Amino acid sequence: MTKKERYQLFINHFSKKNPTAETELEYSNPYELLVAVILSAQCTDKRVNIVTKDFFRRFTNANELAEADVEEVFEYIKSISYPNNKAKHLVGMAKILVHDFNNVVPDNVDDLQKMPGVGRKTANVIASVVYNKPAMAVDTHVFRVAERLGLTSNAKTPLEAEKQLVKYLPEEVIPVAHHWLILHGRYICLARKPKCSECDISHFCKSFGKFD
Repeated sequence: MTKKERYQLFINHFSKKNPTAETELEYSNPYELLVAVILSAQCTDKRVNIVTKDFFRRFTNANELAEADVEEVFEYIKSISYPNNKAKHLVGMAKILVHDFNNVVPDNVDDLQKMPGVGRKTANVIASVVYNKPAMAVDTHVFRVAERLGLTSNAKTPLEAEKQLVKYLPEEVIPVAHHWLILHGRYICLARKPKCSECDISHFCKSFGKFD
C-alpha cells in the first residue's frame, strides 16, 4: 500500500465516522481556548475542564488575568501539571494579548508564539480550531498514532511529523484530521497497550499485529 493510498483510506474512514470531530476542551471564546490549551500541556483535558470552570468565573477575560497576581492564578490551577510555570505563563500571555494584540487572539502561528506558554503545538491548535486554518498541531497522541498508522515515517520531532502530515493531507481536512488522530490515540491507539482488537482501521494500519 502506498502512503497516498493509506492517507486516502484514513480520510475516507474518519470523514464518515466523525466528520465534525472537535476538541474536548471546554471554552466559549478564543481567550478561554488559549488558556485551556496552555493548561493542557502534559495534562488531561478532563482535568483542565474541571479547573477552568472556576478559573473562568474569576478571570473572565484577558484584562482581568493580566492584572492578577501569579500567586492567585496558581491557587486556581494548582491541581494542573507544572502549575508554577503555567501561572506565570498565563499572566504573561494575558499582558501581551492585551497590550500588544489589542485583546484579540492572533490568527497566525508566528504571532501566537510571541506569548509565554505558547509553543508551536499550542499556536497550531488556536489557528486551526479558532480560525480553521490548515495548521497541524502535533501532540503526543498525534505523533504516536500517525507513526503507527504509517502516515508519518521515522519522524524524530513533532515538527518533522507536522511537515509530513501537512504534505499529504488536503488543506481543508487538516484542522479536523488533528482531532481524528488525537481522539483515536486517546481512546483506541493507547500508548502502552493499544486496543487493536477494537480498532476499525486496522486494515490499513502499518503497525497492526505488532502489539499482540
